[in-house]
Amino acid sequence: MKKILILFILVQNFLGFSQEIPLVAEKYTAHNKGKFFIFWGGNRDVYAKSDVHYTGKNYDFTVENATAHDKPKGWHIDYLNPSRMTIPQTNLRFGYFISDKYSISLGVDHMKYVVKQNQTVNINGSINLPASEVGSVYNGVYNNSPTVLSESFLKLEHTDGLNYVHVEFARLDDISYLLKLPNIDKFQLNLTEGLGSGFLYPRTDSSLLGKERHDDYNVAGFGVSAKLGLNFTFFKYFFIQTELKGGYIGMTNIRTTFDTSDKAKQEILFFEKTIAFGGIFRL
Repeated sequence: MKKILILFILVQNFLGFSQEIPLVAEKYTAHNKGKFFIFWGGNRDVYAKSDVHYTGKNYDFTVENATAHDKPKGWHIDYLNPSRMTIPQTNLRFGYFISDKYSISLGVDHMKYVVKQNQTVNINGSINLPASEVGSVYNGVYNNSPTVLSESFLKLEHTDGLNYVHVEFARLDDISYLLKLPNIDKFQLNLTEGLGSGFLYPRTDSSLLGKERHDDYNVAGFGVSAKLGLNFTFFKYFFIQTELKGGYIGMTNIRTTFDTSDKAKQEILFFEKTIAFGGIFRL
């Protein structure tokens, strides 16, 4: 009887009737290498106090510890209107996963920076404009001199905007297991960290000592940044990403008037909060 049973099993295998062990299909979200992603969102920004050094014909002075703020739009249809997308504070990023965990991307953080008007700051330096110029009323030597930043004296805004164009190298880790999520192709939770570096391409709205206002785009300096965030992926291809980003901006070529000899220098420490909506896919 035992020999008959063994023979039956051998014949069954030979004829291909044996049952194969079913294979579990691998989740789409289990691997990221070779995937592209894109996201679009908005930001809020906080800035440390900053010194601004102004130089030009007949003046050289520094505004000490100026307070600045962002210029939020709030939840608005402009985020979706192609003709008005630069009015709010926005974030755009394109990226590619070079491995399951690591990606490289190019993005623009369209922040806004406004030096608070009518604040009192200390000024050091000198102004010696010709008497025929409107700004000559501010002529003098300044030595930690308290001065009100009225619009007739100076205004400084990077509101279209403080554009940080940068490359970012980031890591993404699936932490769905911490919540014991049953199917990561339906919902996946990821932790992301990254480092970025790039240049600043602001459109600076500046008024200085009664001179003609200048507001053209120009390459003004460089920046570096680091981020930490959470990525919520839904149904394999769509995600919401929240980020906290801190960084340094060094601008040595801020255009302030239409005279190219007039410029300003500034260093800014910033903290940015972002929420964005995006997609991840293979071509």
